[in-house]
This record gives sequence, structure tokens and C-alpha cells, in this order.
Amino acid sequence: IVRRVSCLRGVSTLTGFALAVEIGDWDRFTGNTIGSFVGLTPSEYSSGSSRVLGAITKTGNTHVRRLLVEAAWHHRARYRVGAVMRSRWDLASPAARARGDEGNRRLHRRWVGFLERRKRPTVANVAIARELAGWCWSLAVMQD
Repeated sequence: IVRRVSCLRGVSTLTGFALAVEIGDWDRFTGNTIGSFVGLTPSEYSSGSSRVLGAITKTGNTHVRRLLVEAAWHHRARYRVGAVMRSRWDLASPAARARGDEGNRRLHRRWVGFLERRKRPTVANVAIARELAGWCWSLAVMQD
């Protein structure tokens, strides 16, 4: 799991190991529910036909949430595959490499979209972190 998850930017061996240990059984989640497990989904107040989304819930695993938020900042810079990323990709399967590259490209495009819409960087980063959790899940449950 650590080698596959390390195909994403911002997730090194130590972060990947911490994610694997803290989450444990990845199969109990889906790509959508992993975000709520770590408290990265917006809170909601609904009454009648009105629906108001608020700040993130911050329920769940604090350590995993902090790791994902810190890793999400790495997706802000221009995406290019460097020597460090290539060395991590060499340890993973070709399918994990392709999935990690796809995730890195998508997360950077999302950052660019948030910056073009003039979203606050901290708000954009939390949104990227929630999606990063889904990409980590997809790599963790992937069969080699």
C-alpha cells in the first residue's frame, strides 16, 4: 500500500506508512466516504428546501486529516515528474504509476481552477485534500 500511495505528490514513504497504519482496512470505504472518515467534508444545515454548506466537519481521524492537508499543498506547483517521483514510481506497479500520474495531473488542474476563480488558498487546499483522500483510497485498494 505504501509503495502505491507514494505515487502521488506530497505522499512520501513516511506519510504513506502513516496513512496505511491509521486507516488500516481501506476496503471498508469508497472513494466518497473516505473524505468523511477524516472529516474533510463540509457540514450541512438543511431546513425545508434550503441547503447551506458550512466549514468542514473535522470529525474522524485528526492525524490522517493533517497528513492529507499537508500533502495537498504539493499539488499547487506546476506538475512535472522529477527524479524523486521517478524513483518512487520504480518501486510501484505500472498500473499504480499510471493511476498516480493521473491523480497528480487532476489535482494540479483542480488547484489551477481554484486559483483562477480566486478561491482562498486554504479553502482550495482542503478541497484538494478531500479529493487526494479519494485518490489514496483508489491506489490502496488497487490489486497488483
